Amino acid sequence: MATRNIKEVAQLARVSVGTVSNVLNRPEIVSPATRERVFEAIKKLGFVRNEVARHLRVGRSRTVGLVVLDVSNPFFVDVAQGAESVADDHDSMVVLCNSAGDPGRERRHLDQLEQQRVMGILITPVEMESPWLEDLAARGTPVVLVDSPATGLQCSVAVDDRLGGQIAGAHLIERGHRRIMFVGGPTSIRQVADRHAGISGAVAAADGAVELLTSTAPTLTVAEGRAVGERVAALPADERPTAAFCANDMMALGFLQAMATHGLRVPEDLAIIGYDDIDFAAAAAVPLSSVRQPRELLGRTAIDLLLEEVADPEQHRHRQVIFQPDLVIRESSAFDRRS
Repeated sequence: MATRNIKEVAQLARVSVGTVSNVLNRPEIVSPATRERVFEAIKKLGFVRNEVARHLRVGRSRTVGLVVLDVSNPFFVDVAQGAESVADDHDSMVVLCNSAGDPGRERRHLDQLEQQRVMGILITPVEMESPWLEDLAARGTPVVLVDSPATGLQCSVAVDDRLGGQIAGAHLIERGHRRIMFVGGPTSIRQVADRHAGISGAVAAADGAVELLTSTAPTLTVAEGRAVGERVAALPADERPTAAFCANDMMALGFLQAMATHGLRVPEDLAIIGYDDIDFAAAAAVPLSSVRQPRELLGRTAIDLLLEEVADPEQHRHRQVIFQPDLVIRESSAFDRRS
């Protein structure tokens, strides 16, 4: 008997290939009547019955992979909590993977998740261009970008980081700062590039009255923020910036530690604004001003989009959801240099 394939099953059952795939891998999302028709076609085709058993054994799991840039950053922990709360309501689970900002490590995680036949993948990619994410989707693994906008080839949830950088810069300029430093990480990370572009726009709007300095680090960590802060604190007073906008709260907290170590007052000698508004921001020795992102909402929305695609891949249309950031003003930037 000739080997039958999924296309023949679809033709006999008068359904799409995608519907047959759902019956084999996710039967719970297909109507009973359609399932019965597909299984009847499988029975009539004979040999395909063994293929059904094989597919049912290796069908997709109820697991969702979440690949983040830095698992030590509470921002990503909060995103994971949001995703997990929705997954739990759908009898699924979230597996958290840490790329540590390394493209090679990210790729290995993606390969392993695909081999495990996860239901889908949520990811904050290391680089703005990630062709293997498109390859994953083409091979049947749904992908949703988290905290990163997409071009339409995947669903995505993100925050308008240009606006976040702009409102941070506008606040510092309004407080009278004329030499501001952006403390960031690799510009290949989309969030870093956008936040820098946002504060650059705010400075440009000041018509030359404000100078923007930029310091970059290999990672967005407390240690790197502290290292940048050490270099800034060592500068002569007339060369130091009077304010720093850090690409995330982890860097801002490290920068704040360096100021305290060197006896510089925050915000009188140097104001600081972070990004993300993690819980530690408000609890810092000097409560940290920060651009707030809806962390758990990002995770919940991302997995909602993923589940929509899994439930009906043929009718699904990719969506890009953009949230608006808010500036939370605390003591670290409250000093008004104009007074």
